Amino acid sequence: MFKIIDKKQLNQSTFSMTIQAPLVSQNIMPGQFVMIMTDEDSERIPLTIADFDKQKGQVTIIFQAIGASTIKLSRKNINEEVAHFAGPLGSATELDGIQNACVIGGGVGCAIALPQAKWLKNHGANVDVIAGFRNKDIVILENELKENSTNCTICTDDGSYGSKGFVTNILRKNIEHGKEYDCVIAIGPIPMMKAVSDITKEYGIKTIVSLNPIMIDGTGMCGGCRVTVGGKIKFACVDGPDFDGHLVDFNELMIRNKMYRKEEEHACRLLGGAK
Repeated sequence: MFKIIDKKQLNQSTFSMTIQAPLVSQNIMPGQFVMIMTDEDSERIPLTIADFDKQKGQVTIIFQAIGASTIKLSRKNINEEVAHFAGPLGSATELDGIQNACVIGGGVGCAIALPQAKWLKNHGANVDVIAGFRNKDIVILENELKENSTNCTICTDDGSYGSKGFVTNILRKNIEHGKEYDCVIAIGPIPMMKAVSDITKEYGIKTIVSLNPIMIDGTGMCGGCRVTVGGKIKFACVDGPDFDGHLVDFNELMIRNKMYRKEEEHACRLLGGAK
């Protein structure tokens, strides 16, 4: 069992939890993820790490309580335990050698973008962070992103906070104003990652995206997380979750992620029934 050391509610549906998991914390790197089971009979939930402390043996996750399993997890409190916390899984992001980076997060994807920005900043890179949200009410991790970047721009679709518009507007503006990025890292909704990759492809800028296909076991055995990258089948849980954004078949990924939309919408209505 793994004890919950800290818990915070970041907005109406998003939670941060710090879990005591010494073995996981000693080996995890930015870009990797963990598989969580709230109870012994719960489904597995793949969640990318938001932070980790090797000395304290702790790992922080950030998630949205939008389905039965994540709602169940969100109802756990400090000093309670989760049944299983397996990791690190997946491959770490290849960050060595990057000197001028733009790290882009969309919504809860900012939780995954944070450790990337933090690692790069701590290793001497110039890091521009662009964080996009639908509106002011769901902005998360603003202070943390600012602390771990050279420049940080917050934008909202409706203009209720920060710059009005999409992350792609800021990215293109930065490039056109002379920013010379040797890598762009984009993490968030699939349409956002696709739009970012389309722009960077125009300018020949290396682009890393973190994919979130349907995932069951996290070890490559089920095949549920398959994605097409460069015309070849890859499994996000073992070959990724990071891939070259210019090679990902985003259209196929969007179709596959909608396969269980009806079931997911039903789960969302279990808000009062998850126990």
